[in-house]
Amino acid sequence: MNGREHWATRIGLILAVAGSAVGLGNFLRFPGQAASHGGGAFIIPYFIALAFLGIPLMWVEWAMGRFGGTRGHGTAPGVFKAIWPGRVSKYLGVFGIAFPFVVLIYYTYIESWTLAYSYFALTGAYSGIGTREEMGHFLSSFFGAGGSKVAYFFFILTLLLNFAVIYRGISRGIELLAKIAMPVLFVLAIALVVRVFTLGTPDPGHPDRNVVNGLAFLWNPKLSALGDLNVWLAAAGQVFFTLSVGFGVILTYSSYLRKHDDIALSGLTTAMTNEFAEVILAGSLAIPLAFMFFGPIASQEIAKAGIFDLGFMSLPIVFDRLPLGALLGCLWFGLLFFAGITSSVSLAQPAVAFLEDELGWPRSKASMALLVLVLVAIQPVILTPGFLDELDFWAVNVGIVVFGAIEIIMFVWVFGMNKAWGEIMSGADIRVPRIFYYVLKYVTPLYMIGLLVLWIHQQGMAKLLLEGVPQEEVPWRWAARGLIVLVIAATMVMVGFARRLTSEAANNG
Repeated sequence: MNGREHWATRIGLILAVAGSAVGLGNFLRFPGQAASHGGGAFIIPYFIALAFLGIPLMWVEWAMGRFGGTRGHGTAPGVFKAIWPGRVSKYLGVFGIAFPFVVLIYYTYIESWTLAYSYFALTGAYSGIGTREEMGHFLSSFFGAGGSKVAYFFFILTLLLNFAVIYRGISRGIELLAKIAMPVLFVLAIALVVRVFTLGTPDPGHPDRNVVNGLAFLWNPKLSALGDLNVWLAAAGQVFFTLSVGFGVILTYSSYLRKHDDIALSGLTTAMTNEFAEVILAGSLAIPLAFMFFGPIASQEIAKAGIFDLGFMSLPIVFDRLPLGALLGCLWFGLLFFAGITSSVSLAQPAVAFLEDELGWPRSKASMALLVLVLVAIQPVILTPGFLDELDFWAVNVGIVVFGAIEIIMFVWVFGMNKAWGEIMSGADIRVPRIFYYVLKYVTPLYMIGLLVLWIHQQGMAKLLLEGVPQEEVPWRWAARGLIVLVIAATMVMVGFARRLTSEAANNG
């Protein structure tokens, strides 16, 4: 026994991992991605990526985490060292701590917007605003570059709520949150879907703007989109983002399993829970609502504009026009807040677990240290334009794919496919089809490498050189890259000082 915490219940574990996956990306990012990349046609590469990338990599992270956890390691550096006792292995795992921390910095800030907008909805702060442009000014007045007292207040409140959960640990903190937040999230989402389906025709002057046509706008397949490589890249990126694979988060969560706990069925259950939230619930909310109130042309613009336009500029106007709009708006943003906080606590856990497992810090000290670091690192995100976008692009669009490729190669090819398959099947409550043995060994690694090569070929240099970025944002975007490098370098230094990672006794369990 290594004295590490464990999940108290299996349902708590499933809800916690599902909570990590079900986040703002489900309810805001996915509908926009689908609507702007071929509608129903987007689902074809999406489910192909889910089958050959998402689910296999999810099982890999569950298996690696449980393997490392039984040896006292809850983060990628320790797990990689246990799998491959080479000098560089622990440094390859650095990304599994650094990237979640980078995302945590700005994710909690966006999460705080959802809490603020819940309050704004109830108090009528944005009542009467009739256009997206005006709502954009409203958003910028509180959360634009430079921030405001309101922005800081809600960010501090959100940060404290997150770290109150982290401080309490696995079973009394994260698991308890998941058992409360996830059922509430699904109840709110289902209630809102029911309301959408009972709206009829909100604007009698446009009888074609109804829920059926709204769903058709989102899901009618534009098959010509299947010939566009960007659609396939977007679908794969959404699968990574939505399942929380490639972050190192699931690896850390599963390290709190016991040696023979099931991972095959538990992992699949969390994936299907996430897909229900994303495809069924989220697909029935944001874009159909936008279509019913703004029409097809504006809805296409909203979808392409991204999550800020859809979530914080368009939908507040929609709810404000409905009966009981203040309540509906509060429910919508409350839903987003619960989705956000279950994800953000998971992003914090790898760093806390590393400080606990490898440096021997008590959880209280590790939690407080991370709280201070996030509070300091968030300042340029709040104060400068373009900083958030740059962090998000490199940490999420690029970082998780790179780290996911490292994970699959490390587990399948370095550890060995036979041992890897044995780990996945150990204690399994279902028999994973044998075809996934070959998917894991050949298809998933090649798929991921192919994605990286295609991205570099199509977009890599343009993104690296900041083509099309406003000149006033260029210095801050380079500063954001500098912060990412600093986080990675600092994590490498800590890994170098973690004596336990070089201990043969610790590696052998």
